[in-house]
Amino acid sequence: MDSVYFWTAFWSLMPISELRGAIPLALASGWPWWQAWLWCVTINALVGPVAYAFLATAHQILYRWGFYAGLFDRLVERARRKVHDKIEKYGYLGVALFVGIPLPITGAWTGVLGSWILGLSRRKTMLAVVLGVMISGTIVTLVTALGLRGLSIFTKHLS
Repeated sequence: MDSVYFWTAFWSLMPISELRGAIPLALASGWPWWQAWLWCVTINALVGPVAYAFLATAHQILYRWGFYAGLFDRLVERARRKVHDKIEKYGYLGVALFVGIPLPITGAWTGVLGSWILGLSRRKTMLAVVLGVMISGTIVTLVTALGLRGLSIFTKHLS
């Protein structure tokens, strides 16, 4: 059981899988749904502070290079122009919903990165990301639990 804690934490923190990989692993390993949700959502919520720490450090180092600084400034300006109206309209609720949709390229990592690039408030972004992670965790848990229960008709032995 200890290795399942490690692997679910690992997949919860990985940008490519996040909760879409961790919760199904926990449920397939026999965890109760509430334990899988609580553990994986808590670990995935830690992405916010980890991502901000990485972005602040890496960006400070890389921004000293002229090539990176110019490219970064152009990309940020372009991103701001494209999403400014949407951010103005939906605000941090939009960040929460973006993180809460459990699809590839959405999630805590992308939500933090986008908010950081747009210069949004760190505190409000963290709250929006946690809300989004809770939404995503609920969706993934429900879909996986119902799916595993539905698949059980193929795995029961006839007596």
